[in-house]
Amino acid sequence: MDLVGGKWKAVILYHLKDGMKRYNELRKEIPSVTEMTLSLQLKQLEKDGLISRKVYGKKPPIKVVYSLTNLGNSFVPVLEAITEWGNKVVTEKGEFISAEG
Repeated sequence: MDLVGGKWKAVILYHLKDGMKRYNELRKEIPSVTEMTLSLQLKQLEKDGLISRKVYGKKPPIKVVYSLTNLGNSFVPVLEAITEWGNKVVTEKGEFISAEG
């Protein structure tokens, strides 16, 4: 759980499961995360070997893309199972369950 725990890591991995994304693409797809949090989580996921960061170009504007590593890809079935479970709960309950109760 150290590798994928917390509020945002699994969300970021979910958004990278279908292919590489640039930072701004992730920001648009996850609008409720702050820039600082997204940046920190991306660095942590890279440090832990779940994503890779590839820089294209030597001078600005450089292009940076993030993608899943083999370790990150091995987590995709877990992400899909969690997504399926969440969708089932929403369907059965008719609403999202809030963290407050």
